[in-house]
Amino acid sequence: MTPGPWAAVLLGLALFLAGSAQARGPWRASEGNTSGWQYMTPEERVAHQARIRSFSNYDDCLAYRQQHHQQMAERARAQGEVLRPGRRDICAHLLPPGSGR
Repeated sequence: MTPGPWAAVLLGLALFLAGSAQARGPWRASEGNTSGWQYMTPEERVAHQARIRSFSNYDDCLAYRQQHHQQMAERARAQGEVLRPGRRDICAHLLPPGSGR
């Protein structure tokens, strides 16, 4: 039995979807998802992103996030501003499925 034209179409579709998934890459810190982005230097932003990506444990990630938020709140206060809270838990991907935390 020889593969028909549908086999080539399915192979092409599979390669396209695999490439799309890789193109998205890992989580990227940005102004839209990082509380205090405007108070960080470009180097700090890169280091923050690398640090968040390095965690494999939710509690460690959460502790870092709280420490980072406190530091950014202090910088905001020094400029007479109030730090807006983050909109999502950037460590949530480390929770086991169905943990309900």
